[in-house]
Amino acid sequence: MKTDIKALKDLFVSRKVQYVKVALTDVDGILRGKYMHVDKFLKTAESGFGFCDVIFGWDSQDNLYNFKPSESKELFTGWHTGYPDQKVKAILNSERKIPFEKDTPLFLAELVDGEVCPRGVLKKTLKHLELIGYKALSALEYEFFLFEETPLSVRNKSFNNLTCFTPGMFGYSILRNSVHSNFYHEILDMCSSMNMALEGLHEETGPGVLEAAILVDECLESADKAVLFKTFMKVLAQRRDLMATFMAKWSENYPGQSGHIHCSLIDFQQKPMFSKNNTDGMSQIMLYFLGGLQEYMREFIVLLAPTVNSYKRLCPGAWAPINMTWGKENRTTGFRVIEGKPNTQRVENRLAGADANPYLALSATLGAGLLGIKERIKPTKPTEGEAYSVKTKKRHKVPSTLFEAAKLFKDSDAARILWGDKFVDHFSSTRIWEYEEYSQQKPLFEKRSSKISHWELDRYFEII
Repeated sequence: MKTDIKALKDLFVSRKVQYVKVALTDVDGILRGKYMHVDKFLKTAESGFGFCDVIFGWDSQDNLYNFKPSESKELFTGWHTGYPDQKVKAILNSERKIPFEKDTPLFLAELVDGEVCPRGVLKKTLKHLELIGYKALSALEYEFFLFEETPLSVRNKSFNNLTCFTPGMFGYSILRNSVHSNFYHEILDMCSSMNMALEGLHEETGPGVLEAAILVDECLESADKAVLFKTFMKVLAQRRDLMATFMAKWSENYPGQSGHIHCSLIDFQQKPMFSKNNTDGMSQIMLYFLGGLQEYMREFIVLLAPTVNSYKRLCPGAWAPINMTWGKENRTTGFRVIEGKPNTQRVENRLAGADANPYLALSATLGAGLLGIKERIKPTKPTEGEAYSVKTKKRHKVPSTLFEAAKLFKDSDAARILWGDKFVDHFSSTRIWEYEEYSQQKPLFEKRSSKISHWELDRYFEII
C-alpha cells in the first residue's frame, strides 16, 4: 500500500514533528540508523537517501572486515570499494511512535539493492513462496535474561557476579510478575503502542528470565516486529537501570535463550495450507515442508545460529535441540508440530536462538520448507520421547561450531539458488571472520568447550 507523501507531511505538521528516526539492520540483526530532519526525510521519501554501507562492512563491534585481497571480492563492501553510500529507502508504512521520545516517529528502512540487506533477503524468500502460490504467517518468541546492571557495571565487573533481576528458578511465576507488575505492564504497553503487541509474557525458568511471544502476522511484518522488540526491550530495560541480554547462552549454569519461530502457509485466498482438507490433521504440504526443514536446515543453520556463542546453546538436556528431528508437541526435537484448528496449526523451529537476525532466521526456515514442497521431500517418522539420544544421519545433525556452519552455507548450492551468490559469499565470509576473531583469543579459545569466554560476553551481551 502506497503511502501518500502529502498526507504524511500534513500529519507531521499537525504533530509538530521536526525529526524522525530511520533504522535498518546489519547482517548481525543490529538496528543501525540516525535522526533525520523531517524536511530531508520527506524530500527523499520516494527516491531514497544515501547511507554509508560500512554497516555491512564491519562486525558487531565496528571492526572492519579485513580479508586478503583474494577474499575481498566476495564482500559486498570493504576497502576494495571505498565504503560508498548506498541508496536506502524508508518503509513508509512501518512508522512507530517511540513512547519515551515524545512520540518521535521511527521508520524502518532497507537497502534499495536488496542482495545483502537482511530485509531484502526475506523479501526474496517470500517471492519464491509466492511463485508457487503461498504466503507465510509467522510469530517469534524470545527468551531473555534481565539484570540489575548497566552497560558500565557489567564491564566494570568483567561480567562476573552479575545481579539478576529476580532470584531462583520460578517459571511461570505469578509471584514474580505480580511483584514486578509495573515493569511487566511497561513492557506490554510499549509493545502495544509500537505495533508489536505480545500474545504472552511470562517468567521463564531461571533467575530473571522472561519469555515474550509476539502476535502472529504476515511474515515480513512479523520480522519487523521482532527486530523492533529486541532493540526496544533493551532500550526500555536500560532506561530503568536494567539490562536485557539476548545472547544465546550467557552462562553455562543456565539454559540458553531461544528465538523460536512459529510459521504456517496460506494461499492467496487466506486458506490454511498446513491442515488436511481444512480439518484437523497434517496436510501433505505440511509434511513436505517438514521434509525440507530436515533436509536443508543443516546447510542453512548459520542463519539461525550466527555467532560463536550460538553453538553453546545447542546442547543436550538444556531445552535446545541438537538435531533435525521433528515430533508432535515435542520440545526436544528441532521442529515441533503444533496440531489444532486449521488456522492455528503450525511448525515451530526450535533451532533458532535469540541472537539470530529475525529476517535471516525466517528466510532459512521458509527457504528450507519451500524446497521441501518443490522437491516433495518426505520427512522421517516423528520422534516420540526425548530426541537427544536419537541416532540420525549426518545431514540431520547440528554443526558443532560457527566455522563448520559457515562453510556448509558457503558450499550450499541450495542457498545460492534461493538468495544469490552475492549474499551467500558476503554472509559466509562475515561468519568465518567472526569465528577467526574468536579463535585468536587463545587460551580462551577451545574448539568444543561449553565454557562461556569473556570475549563472547564482551561481544554479545549487550548488542546482539
